[in-house]
Amino acid sequence: MEGESPEEYKAFVALHGAALGASGVPPLYWGRLRHKLENEVFDAGEFFGIMQVEEVEEEEEEEDDDDDEEIEDELKKKPNPGNELCYKVIITNENGLQAANPNSIFLIDHAWTYRVEHARQQLLHVPGLLHRMANLMGIDFHGEVADEGVIEQVLQEMWKYNQTYQLSQGTAEEKVPVWYIMDEFGSRIQHSDEPTFATAPLFYIPQQIAYTVLWPLRDLETGEEVTRDYAYGETDRLIRKCMLLPWAPTEVLDVNYSTPEPSEDHYQAILNKNKEKLPVAINPPVYDKNKIFKVYTDLPQILNHLKHPRFEFTEDEGEADILYNFSHFKDYRKLSEERPHVMLNQFPCENLLTVKDCLASISRRVGGTEGPKWLPRTFNLHTELPQFISYFQQRERRGEDNHWICKPWNLARSLDTHITNNLNNIIRHRESSPKVVSKYIESPVLFHREDVGMVKFDIRYVVLLRSVKPLKLYAYDVFWLRFSNRAFSLDDLDDYEKHFTVMNYASGVTLKQVHYDEFIPLFEKQYPEYSWKTVQAEIFKAFAELFQAASAKPAPLGICDYPSSRAVYAIDLMLKWDTTGDGKRTIQPQILEVNFNPDCDRACKYHPTFFNDVFSTLFLDETNNGHVTCVV
Repeated sequence: MEGESPEEYKAFVALHGAALGASGVPPLYWGRLRHKLENEVFDAGEFFGIMQVEEVEEEEEEEDDDDDEEIEDELKKKPNPGNELCYKVIITNENGLQAANPNSIFLIDHAWTYRVEHARQQLLHVPGLLHRMANLMGIDFHGEVADEGVIEQVLQEMWKYNQTYQLSQGTAEEKVPVWYIMDEFGSRIQHSDEPTFATAPLFYIPQQIAYTVLWPLRDLETGEEVTRDYAYGETDRLIRKCMLLPWAPTEVLDVNYSTPEPSEDHYQAILNKNKEKLPVAINPPVYDKNKIFKVYTDLPQILNHLKHPRFEFTEDEGEADILYNFSHFKDYRKLSEERPHVMLNQFPCENLLTVKDCLASISRRVGGTEGPKWLPRTFNLHTELPQFISYFQQRERRGEDNHWICKPWNLARSLDTHITNNLNNIIRHRESSPKVVSKYIESPVLFHREDVGMVKFDIRYVVLLRSVKPLKLYAYDVFWLRFSNRAFSLDDLDDYEKHFTVMNYASGVTLKQVHYDEFIPLFEKQYPEYSWKTVQAEIFKAFAELFQAASAKPAPLGICDYPSSRAVYAIDLMLKWDTTGDGKRTIQPQILEVNFNPDCDRACKYHPTFFNDVFSTLFLDETNNGHVTCVV
């Protein structure tokens, strides 16, 4: 290309080639794309125009039409998502557009880029943003002051316009998916099952800015419409129907919403993806009763707090009796063959507990396809989208509560976690990081805080898994509490301090501390008919059932019974109100998640013997003075 040095092009491809290739952008266009990005060339106006079209009511099709035709009809009837004004983008250049022309690639600017949790505040405070979004979405708004009703409408409608990408590098916070709405030109491009164009987001590294790139899939003549596939890449007809539901509302009540446990192949695929190598069978090691164990660890909390005389630290991994590492161990086969006597703080296949979609899958061994009473009803949005939509629509029809919480499979600290009763919102979240959707607990047991009133709280128990066969599980006697900072009600779903309890990572937010021994009498005073002893017995029963389910099948379908493995997990749970068959109100524990290698900072701060207790229980089989209770 004129004026372009091969070095510049090479540098561009080195930075962006992988992303362009993954998005399917043909290399034919890369040279001109680089030029347009570097020089900020927005030349779409020379080739395209936005046309407003009049909506014509079509006669109802015959009732026995195929479902897919119904969707197409819906989309044809309402070409512009979300409003009554209809727009199309058409080719206006008198020479049309040739797909083989290297210049046939175009930049689309983004009108609004945000993370979901900041959307409301930005609409309130960014000058001109609410006006622009309301206008783009066809929402009537002419006022000067931000109108709460209009903001609410934009927050509902935006799921018909949103696109998403996420950064592949950076901190966990920086990797949270970003959502964006294309400018008026990009947002007017309609859906078609046979699209004429493709689009993809591209993060242009030199300017640290994201654009959408648009390129043709065939030659087009003047007057032809520019369309893209809103369910791009999906070939399954039912999944496409579900993905297109925000623009073509339809019912999928005929889909059976039961979710049986996945097949053995599903678990084998997870093992392969995790690159875990299962151990060979070994005999459990036997140690001298006075042996002093050498511990190799990269955890500062252990280095600072493990003071037990029967453990000493070594910096030589090769001479260690115990490996206690923060990162996930992968090659159990090699360890079992070469050093079977070495104990470690992880079990093969423990991700079946610690990854949220796997936790839901294995729990179905207890409660059948509905899942157990101690786990909120959960669907994997990647593999169970039609079942979820059917279940949502059935509940809607019966007038039941339909608040749900979308969570990434494998992020902690409530990152990228959203509460909503908007079906479109949940369907679109499937396009960002892999997620599960769980029934939001609409009737939690609340705790009275003098300063704010009745708030949500959750409880963290630390459990110690000594062995799988036989199953030996202990719970640490001290548990930890986290509280919301605002009184609970089933509204303001994006109010973090009302609906979430994880305050120790949020900046400028108060963290309410109540120790377990203060909490128990306060709880029993607030709920005199429920003794904590009875509540805790139900909690431990849930733990027992969970770990029995997790170890009921051989690896990779269950946690591997490797005799040299031990582990510490944190189980986060809430309590909810339930009703028995005879109408009696009961408290039902709800397990939220299981965490690997939990942050034990508070444990060490308030209970300096914590790691002595953990190590005595797991590695010495001494439980008498270890502040632990046997669960199984």
